[in-house]
Amino acid sequence: MNKKVLTGLLAGMSICMLSAGCGKKNEEKAPPQNPPAEITKTEPEDEKTVKKPKPEKEPQDIHKGEAKSLLTGEWISKKLAKKRPVSCMLGNTGSALPQYGISQAEIIYEAPVEGGLTRLMGIFQDYETIEKLGSVRSGRLYYAYYSMGFDAVYLHYGQASYATSFLQSGQIDDLNGLEYEVDKAVIYRDTSRKAPHNAYATGEGLSAGLALKQYRTEYEDGFEGHFRFAADGEPVKLNGKSSKKAAIVRAGYLANQPYFEYNAKDGLYYRYQYGAAQTDGNTGGQLAVKNVILQNSQVRTLDDNGYLEIAVAGEGTGWYVTNGKMIDITWKRVDDFSPTRYYDGDGNEITLNQGKTWVCIVDQAHPERVQSE
Repeated sequence: MNKKVLTGLLAGMSICMLSAGCGKKNEEKAPPQNPPAEITKTEPEDEKTVKKPKPEKEPQDIHKGEAKSLLTGEWISKKLAKKRPVSCMLGNTGSALPQYGISQAEIIYEAPVEGGLTRLMGIFQDYETIEKLGSVRSGRLYYAYYSMGFDAVYLHYGQASYATSFLQSGQIDDLNGLEYEVDKAVIYRDTSRKAPHNAYATGEGLSAGLALKQYRTEYEDGFEGHFRFAADGEPVKLNGKSSKKAAIVRAGYLANQPYFEYNAKDGLYYRYQYGAAQTDGNTGGQLAVKNVILQNSQVRTLDDNGYLEIAVAGEGTGWYVTNGKMIDITWKRVDDFSPTRYYDGDGNEITLNQGKTWVCIVDQAHPERVQSE
């Protein structure tokens, strides 16, 4: 074989062998066309340490089954919110203290009576839960009108002679302890107390009295309440032109010399009279309210016994106190049976903070007796 040809054949064979070897080596190094997905292992969490978020309630569900109280502006059960309140005359002389059940009143009225004294009237919506209420004392005509402004049933034990004809006229729903059947159903005597401070009622007795008289137990249709209250989360702060500090407010009554002292921690006014804290005999706790209204009214003496007449209807001036401050207000009441309305210096009807209210009826002849500091 020609030497050149042989040399060419050997060179070709070498090239083929090298090519085959390189191909095999490259094939071993090439990555697979479809590599498997990378798998990451996760350790299971301890179920006890995992907090599941609570589903948020819809706004309309927060107060489901509730309604705003016409006496305090606070949320209460719908059934209770419809319930017609009961008012009760309460003795307020030193020998009548302590009053029982008074801390359960949503509203307390205080007005002058004969001899420079005052008498109280508590207005109760959840009256069925009261263990002991009293002492129950005699009524006055102006108190009967104040009660009617709240569509309340009026509980009293007797009355001043000037109130008799109205109380017997059928224009007011009242429970009078002088009536034998009412006394039997509603009133009991506390033998540890001396008359006339020994007549008391219970929640059970009040319910029995309403049933005996067949009185309406729910608010009258269309009744919208006496006060206007601030909306949730929008407290009244009294920053108007006439606003001034009111850490202590004195109502100006001469006999019991009461005053209210503001507690900034809970936003309430605590009540004092006769030189000491005024308490509830049922609980021993001191009386406290969110709002105080001082209402200047025309007061005149009717006879030698000192019985008074207080103008319920009409208009006048006064002060609204809450959250450590007070402002000047005016009030109007179109007749003896309607609610009283209160207005600020700009003529706008005021809103009260949600909570309990104490109304002091002040003789407009002596506004200087009302003091604040």
